[in-house]
Amino acid sequence: MSDYSPPSGDIVVLHEDSDLLVVDKPAGLLSVPGKGEDLADCLLSRLEAAFPTVRLVHRLDRDTSGVMVFGLTAHAQRHLGAQFEARKTKKTYVARVAGRLEPKSGEVDLPLIVDWPNRPRQMVCHETGKPALTGWKVMKASDTESRVRLFPHTGRSHQLRVHMLALGHPILGDELYAPETAAQYPRMMLHAEELRLSHPESGKGMTFRQPAPF
Repeated sequence: MSDYSPPSGDIVVLHEDSDLLVVDKPAGLLSVPGKGEDLADCLLSRLEAAFPTVRLVHRLDRDTSGVMVFGLTAHAQRHLGAQFEARKTKKTYVARVAGRLEPKSGEVDLPLIVDWPNRPRQMVCHETGKPALTGWKVMKASDTESRVRLFPHTGRSHQLRVHMLALGHPILGDELYAPETAAQYPRMMLHAEELRLSHPESGKGMTFRQPAPF
């Protein structure tokens, strides 16, 4: 992985109330601190400066951008965390992948586990992997790349990246799984476009959306 040089600039707040905070995470910024002082700058620490009670619910990979929700109370954190755990949240991502992805829609059902000698890489393993399911829908395609919407039904680490690679259509600009494309793109072409969940207090269904910047 490349040296960590997180982006500067303000974090875009998409929604804020007394229970939850929804932001647009920029690509290149860790969700939580890494090991060592050089990896201390992260989305959580930046938000803590403005929202002292902010609490982590889920993560996005460093090089993924997009919609991310945080709790602002202990109850909200637990409630939101339980929704993710029970797969009651609905997530939609946009990605640009190598080659023409066919058919126009489908599912990848391949179990994943960490590739220990090469961590943080993950890999498909039918013996010891945990179940992982991703739906896809092609928005537009050429012979060189496809723009797709991805619908993860499970939340495994690097799931979308490994599943697209397993299909033979890795996400463009991904230093870990498609390093041969990294130099041609300013970032990894993966963005969390939409998140649907229930409000931890009212129970009302809410949808948060931020269009992909690529």
